[in-house]
Amino acid sequence: MDAVEKAGSGHPGTAMSLAPAAYLLFQRFLRHDPSDPTWVGRDRFVLSAGHSSLTLYIQLYLSGYGLTLDDLKSLRQWGSLTPGHPEHGHTVGVETTTGPLGQGLGNAVGMAMAARRERGLFDPDAPEGESPFDHMIWCIASEGDIEEGISHEVSSIAGHQKLGNLAVIFDSNHISIEDDTQIALSEDIAKRYEAYGWHVLTVDWTAGEHYHEDVQALSDALEAAKAETGRPTFIRLRTIIGWPAPNKQNTGKAHGSALGADEVAATKRVLGMDPEKSFDVPAEVLDHAREVVKRNRELRAEWDKSFESWRAANPERAELFERMSARRLPDGWDKALPTFEPGSSVATRKASGEVLSALAPVLPELWGGSADLAESNLTSMKGEPSFIPDEYQTREFPGNRYGRTLHFGIREHGMGAILNGIALHNGTRPYGGTFLVFSDYMRPAVRLAALMKLPVIYVWTHDSIGLGEDGPTHQPVEHLWALRAIPGLDVVRPADANETSAAWKVVLEHNDRPAALALTRQNVPVYDGTGDPAKVARGGYILEDASNGQPAVVLIGTGSEVQLAVEAREALEAEGIPARVVSMPCVEWFRAQEPAYRQTVLPPAVRARVAVEAGISLGWREFVGDAGEVLSLEHFGASAPYKTIFEQFGLTADRVVAAAKASLAKTGADKGETTGN
Repeated sequence: MDAVEKAGSGHPGTAMSLAPAAYLLFQRFLRHDPSDPTWVGRDRFVLSAGHSSLTLYIQLYLSGYGLTLDDLKSLRQWGSLTPGHPEHGHTVGVETTTGPLGQGLGNAVGMAMAARRERGLFDPDAPEGESPFDHMIWCIASEGDIEEGISHEVSSIAGHQKLGNLAVIFDSNHISIEDDTQIALSEDIAKRYEAYGWHVLTVDWTAGEHYHEDVQALSDALEAAKAETGRPTFIRLRTIIGWPAPNKQNTGKAHGSALGADEVAATKRVLGMDPEKSFDVPAEVLDHAREVVKRNRELRAEWDKSFESWRAANPERAELFERMSARRLPDGWDKALPTFEPGSSVATRKASGEVLSALAPVLPELWGGSADLAESNLTSMKGEPSFIPDEYQTREFPGNRYGRTLHFGIREHGMGAILNGIALHNGTRPYGGTFLVFSDYMRPAVRLAALMKLPVIYVWTHDSIGLGEDGPTHQPVEHLWALRAIPGLDVVRPADANETSAAWKVVLEHNDRPAALALTRQNVPVYDGTGDPAKVARGGYILEDASNGQPAVVLIGTGSEVQLAVEAREALEAEGIPARVVSMPCVEWFRAQEPAYRQTVLPPAVRARVAVEAGISLGWREFVGDAGEVLSLEHFGASAPYKTIFEQFGLTADRVVAAAKASLAKTGADKGETTGN
């Protein structure tokens, strides 16, 4: 109450009513070491109800993670360690950035999946519960989390995958910002989770004549969650928000605003506390809470012994564990990358699929799948088993619980959040595929991946009107620049198969950001000079220079439109106009280069420029300048064979030539001819 009151804003009510649950979890159930917050053997805790950030911050303070009372006093203030919603990498002990509701629940599912995959890599034969890689993923979710559609997607996957290492405490307080949730929510959520295949328990603190915070009943439920190894557990905890505030408990006002000085004082009186004192934590209370460090050091000592025993018995797996935990790629791994014959014609999605299959033997940390589009995205590594309980494998996709190929079903939104959870867990490199147009369904999770600097890889195929007959609903137009607008996301649109292979190398060598590969459905020509990862890593490079080395015009292309630039250059050169082709697979990488390099590729003196991309022009003006032209698509697509669509919408080499001449004219290079008059 004091923290929100001092800040003047925040969410006190849920943190108040969940205080007993959070304290119980951190003190008695969560396996953690406040002196080593990144201990690999720890349980993970996800506060999906990120608006109730104090639920987490107060336990981090009480448990000894380094937060102080002054940090709690600085809640939601500039430069504080206690922002309005928990941020991974900003505050020690925060496992993931939460706030957008439902995302944290998806992260928790991803963490549980990653824990199982990692156990399969490092210690698959150990009896249940006896491996140093066995641990729990605990999550607190709110009604807001459960209402968001993403909760259905990730909870359905969790039940299907039988993630017995996952337990969710669902705070059922029947209050949200618009007060009583009855105005918008009436389903039986416990039955919903039973239908998903979860182990469902109910603890109702309102069941008696008077409200009773029955900590023992919750403790029994948490014990039952740990004992259930064949299903995820969903604990419906019925609480009263804002308890025991005498006037604002059980109201929407307690959810998202300061209670006010009078109500805070009245609540302290109910609790037998001095209403004149703020942020009052008696030394004996703090000493008692910090005893959790001693309990967990004993658990840590037992784990260390188990881990060292495993390490001694499994030296090769231990070496893999150390490498993966450091996100260090093995020496010479890139020698496995395939190359493609110049002059051939290959869809970049096909090239990407061959890259994945080639890397499977050398990068066991790389795993992923698709939102039911494996045959289109080509995201299945050849010969690799699916990640699935044995009884759910199919003839087409054999597999086991420790498999590698992920099947997200038609759940892009959930896939995005799960990929983030996998990347957060410890060292594996996840990828997920769908059509580029459906990246819209993933965007909240993609944004959070960028915010957290997670090395998640998106394989987004069918990247333009080039997908053809499926028509405008499936043809991305605005997506490339909409995605490029996300700070920290690398959007990579390779020109051909070799550039695709090189792009995979560059992406895998980045550990500090997500990357999206935008790949063609249709075949595109393979050129000389596109397979050098050092060039591709620059984001933009000279693919074909002017015949005299002094271009009059620069043609910039991405993806399948690079071929239009190449054909246009040939036509311009035939007319005596020196032209340079620049392939720019990644705007973000190009922007990051030193100015001297950028000027070498795009000389400031050459003002005649054309950018060609089968999408909106937004953003290209930065690269073509005031005299440049952009050949783009400023409207939705159509249903027809792709060659017809490109022709009818004017995305042709002839149009690139015309645009080049128009740009030259703007610079005054078009002098015309004497008429004789």
